[in-house]
Amino acid sequence: MSATTLLPFDAPGTTSEIEEGTSFQPRFDANGLIACIAVDARDGRVLMLAHMNAESLARTLATGECWYWSRSRGELWHKGATSGQIQRVVEMRTDCDQDALLVTVEVGGDGGCCHTGRRACFYRAVERDPEGGRARLRALEA
Repeated sequence: MSATTLLPFDAPGTTSEIEEGTSFQPRFDANGLIACIAVDARDGRVLMLAHMNAESLARTLATGECWYWSRSRGELWHKGATSGQIQRVVEMRTDCDQDALLVTVEVGGDGGCCHTGRRACFYRAVERDPEGGRARLRALEA
């Protein structure tokens, strides 16, 4: 996407416009990213957290399928392009100050989302040690 390409959303305006207006004005962080939580449309389960930049958000809006920015690879990532686990957007929401996104998705393929092969990336619970020791992880169902 070139610098001259028009994005399908507005630049952030005033606090009032962001919090109360009808204009979509995503607020990207200093790295040009916005956090995006994906939730399964079937049962509301949180599947994953990823990040979008302006281009991946624009592609998501244009195609109806989730595109993300891979921070580890430094490139656009069409979720499911290689695994078949395409995420079709059912609904996209933004939070009150438009610096986070929530997408409700239908997942293709085997319905998984995590690169580990699990349905969701959140497959462990963090438990604190009542004795004041180090926190531990407890495996949850896949």
